[in-house]
Amino acid sequence: MVLTKEYRICMPLTVEEYQIGQLYMIARHSHEQSDNGEGVEVVENIACEDPEHGKGQYTEKRIHLSSRLPYWIQSFIPKLFYVTEKAWNYYPFTITEYTCSFVPKFSISIKTKYENNNGSTENCLNLDPELLIERQVEQLDIAYDEVNPKHYKEEEDVRYFKSEKTGRGPLCEGWQDTTTPIMCSYKMVQVTFEVWGLQTKAEDLIQRSIREILLLGHRQAFAWIDDWYGMALEDVRAYEQQMQHETNTKVSGGKTDAAGDSDIKSPEIIAVAEGESVSSGHTPTTPAASITPTTPNTPNTPKTKSWFSWS
Repeated sequence: MVLTKEYRICMPLTVEEYQIGQLYMIARHSHEQSDNGEGVEVVENIACEDPEHGKGQYTEKRIHLSSRLPYWIQSFIPKLFYVTEKAWNYYPFTITEYTCSFVPKFSISIKTKYENNNGSTENCLNLDPELLIERQVEQLDIAYDEVNPKHYKEEEDVRYFKSEKTGRGPLCEGWQDTTTPIMCSYKMVQVTFEVWGLQTKAEDLIQRSIREILLLGHRQAFAWIDDWYGMALEDVRAYEQQMQHETNTKVSGGKTDAAGDSDIKSPEIIAVAEGESVSSGHTPTTPAASITPTTPNTPNTPKTKSWFSWS
């Protein structure tokens, strides 16, 4: 049984603005949440191209989180446990997959589309009739849905935050119906965990974790608007590269080899704006599967094994 939820998260931004804010938020949050041996390691970040969706960005990350899991999970997983995230970003459409070789029957697949409205599109992701019946729609409110107390920061509480650069905020009750500009992230999340004796508990944990991550990430994207507003795509790609290097160093524990490089070797980022060529003079198509997987086939029921996304 594939557990399917569609999360709808409104933001007081345009879809075009959120593209910058999202990239900034992911890079900064990954850096803040990483520590010695724990956190998000960026393995690959390159330009890609798809016949249907056009030019985009492919990223692959390893999420090291063994000690951050509940003890009942820690008791049966290896110490070097990590989850692999693969994401294809053809903004305003994205695909994200998570895999874990240790639990091959554990999968999460996420399809996302962004639109300039307040969550009013009934079938934004073009789901088939059967999946429309099965899905559970949940509206997340970045202002009035509570985050876990351990994640709460007063400066990120958008009920009281006002942007100096844009004048937007604070967000009052019912803001989704009165605020302009406004956009919505539509996210279809499909979860399976076919492990006898753990399925119910694990699926509950996964759904709660996904919801918390989405709520916190979108809150931060708006609360940090004065830090990223006005950036161009090439600016935020440069920021990504800087954060990638610093984050990988934190996750590796700062170990270096004789040449002074971090133990974790991250390939060169190809920072490319949509419609522009990369430094080599051309925009490559999505690499062959032996190097970087092509855009996955994403039918309404996923065939690939996967895990959860910030994007």
